Amino acid sequence: MAEETIAHPQPLTVLAEDERIFRESVREFADAQVRPLVREMDEHAKIPRALIDQLFDLGVMAIEIPEAYGGTGAAFFHSVLAVEEFSRVDPSVGVLVDVQNTLVVNALLRWGNDDIKRRFLTKLASGTVGAYALSEAGSGSDAFALATRAREDGADYVLTGRKLWITNGNEADIFLVFATIDPGAGYRGITAFVVERGTPGFTVGKKEDKLGIRASSTCELLFEDCRVPRGNVLGEAGKGYKAAIETLNEGRIGIGAQMIGLARGALEHAIRYTKERRQFGKPVAEFQAVQHQLARAAVEVEAATLTVYNAARLRDAGRPFLTEAAICKIYSSEVAERVASLAVNLFGGYGFVKDYPVEKLYRDAKIGQIYEGTSNLQLQTIAKQLLT
Repeated sequence: MAEETIAHPQPLTVLAEDERIFRESVREFADAQVRPLVREMDEHAKIPRALIDQLFDLGVMAIEIPEAYGGTGAAFFHSVLAVEEFSRVDPSVGVLVDVQNTLVVNALLRWGNDDIKRRFLTKLASGTVGAYALSEAGSGSDAFALATRAREDGADYVLTGRKLWITNGNEADIFLVFATIDPGAGYRGITAFVVERGTPGFTVGKKEDKLGIRASSTCELLFEDCRVPRGNVLGEAGKGYKAAIETLNEGRIGIGAQMIGLARGALEHAIRYTKERRQFGKPVAEFQAVQHQLARAAVEVEAATLTVYNAARLRDAGRPFLTEAAICKIYSSEVAERVASLAVNLFGGYGFVKDYPVEKLYRDAKIGQIYEGTSNLQLQTIAKQLLT
């Protein structure tokens, strides 16, 4: 079935005029430029470089980067809107934009000195993709059990180790890499480094063959005596854990945005299809049982949207948002899976084949409960805040 621009339920949350205009511009681009490529990108497990260049031209890869460095100088909430709208069409493109803005740019803005900002934010605003390299084989949920080492050697640090499951690994030329300078110090030895592709001793390894978000690259990174200048330390040596924790809290809001976009896209497809599909002499949408299922899905999508927007608004206001970020991450990912599953059900046999769009969204939804903090970790965060 051909993809096309479709009517969709509007979120009820009131947006400022600039936010509304921004959302509409991203939505129009996603429908016109991304939607026709979704099937091909999923099958070939790749986002075309030409599309990535268009994303830079649109300004969505440098949303919070100040204008002085070539960015748009907008708010974090604009990043959330962009991720949501792209994910409504293709969550793979949504996460590309998400990692660039809520993790990489966000970390450099908060922890980078003037020199690092000048050298790297200008590149990230003008065509360079970034990646965030924290996870390893033995440090997924236990994020700070890092085995990647960084030892001092003159004016450099020498990195040795292996990173896994790094989003944007194939496309990125700038990597934020976390390594320990003192394993005996625990989390207090963790240090963040900015490493550029082409640095001797650094290679991008295997690209994972995934269940969902297949067009988004997920790669291993290999460091073999990789020399990184001392000037590429992000923040202070031994303080990288602070950059990781605070950035991931914001990144979870971005994943929440990806999930509500995915859920909204699945609901749109389901609404359209049930109006078209006829059984027993009338459209499926006229059956009360179907209407109630769609209504329940709409309630859940709206509720999830409010949790994501609330966390993003708190972040922009400089207020605490740790619990709210965990809530929006876990709830939106669960809603995305339920709504995508419902869409498959309502499509019937067609929902199970690749000629129709909802089976892809169902596959894409699963990752929301895994990356940037599993659902169990989000529950632990919420419980800890409740009981403190």
